[in-house]
Amino acid sequence: MTDRFRLTYAFDAYCGWCYGLGPALRQFADGNADRIDLRVLSGGLFSGPRALPVAAYPHIPAASRRIAAATGVTFGEGYKHAVAEGTLVLDSTDAAVGLVALSRQAPGRVLELASALQRAWCVDGHSLSDLDVYRSIAAGHGLDAYPTLLLHTPTGIHRLGGPISSALQLTEALDRHMAPTSA
Repeated sequence: MTDRFRLTYAFDAYCGWCYGLGPALRQFADGNADRIDLRVLSGGLFSGPRALPVAAYPHIPAASRRIAAATGVTFGEGYKHAVAEGTLVLDSTDAAVGLVALSRQAPGRVLELASALQRAWCVDGHSLSDLDVYRSIAAGHGLDAYPTLLLHTPTGIHRLGGPISSALQLTEALDRHMAPTSA
């Protein structure tokens, strides 16, 4: 059979059920790499007005226990501490942007990088809004831990400059994005 099928994995790095599916999905993807083209999309369970401290979601501890029992994954001590403390803000938009930034360096390794984000939260309890988390993931996966400025506008998220940009170049780029568009 020569047909390849496209498979889209929509997940959220903060989603415990996505973390629970992770080991089976990675094994499935590896075992069927010759038959599927896997596309990974990062969702937004905790975006916009739902980007709140973890304490705003009191169901999470019990859900994590159910997920662990059903799938066999282990939630780490760092995760348990962050959930118990309750102040870490779950922001899926930051996680999605971070995955895009990482995957641009390694487009064929998006599932691996998505899993690294899940481990950063579900095992280590790290905020996926912390740039150091992405630097660490990049370094741990042999990628450049380059600095990235992401500008959030009503039209989307745009990269602003690069690692050798001057302040003037960054200001000019910001000015271009802020300039009114002619109709």
